Amino acid sequence: MGAREELETQLKAVFGKAKYPIKSVFDLLPVLPQGPMTKFTAGGKSWTAMELSQKLAGQARFPYNDVDTFVNDLIAGLQAKGEL
Repeated sequence: MGAREELETQLKAVFGKAKYPIKSVFDLLPVLPQGPMTKFTAGGKSWTAMELSQKLAGQARFPYNDVDTFVNDLIAGLQAKGEL
């Protein structure tokens, strides 16, 4: 499994528990096991949920109606910034 797939699996496992549609990152806080410090790792790198939110500020297209679209945008944003 590559880094993209590894991260995608982790993100979907956590954010798939949210009640969709989500209108902002604040709608995701209840599903984060360690709150904003929940950590995701892939390809030798790691990010907390807070770091992901900061890196992708302004790129997210809220509201999101499903986990797949949300996670795809997160991963695309990380790839665009050379993070993944």
